[in-house]
Amino acid sequence: MEPTSVIAIYVLFWVMAAFIVLPIGIRNHHESGEKMVRGQADGAPVNFRPLRVLLLTTLLATAAFGLFYVNYANGWITLDDIDFFNSRERMR
Repeated sequence: MEPTSVIAIYVLFWVMAAFIVLPIGIRNHHESGEKMVRGQADGAPVNFRPLRVLLLTTLLATAAFGLFYVNYANGWITLDDIDFFNSRERMR
């Protein structure tokens, strides 16, 4: 696998992990009982910690990409294993 492909696939895993990690542990003003600032959105988070989100996202993305790359290198699960509709048979 080319190094640029590795970087591109890792970035995809990182973005996907960010969307998974972002809502974890976030509370809004109604949930935490704090007073809202005038003009503030109802769902604005009170306790957003960006460094924690970056760390958890990087850990999750690295673990998921590691599993992906090990599977790619060893060929444990291939396209033929997950082709439930036998599309390769129809192409022949």
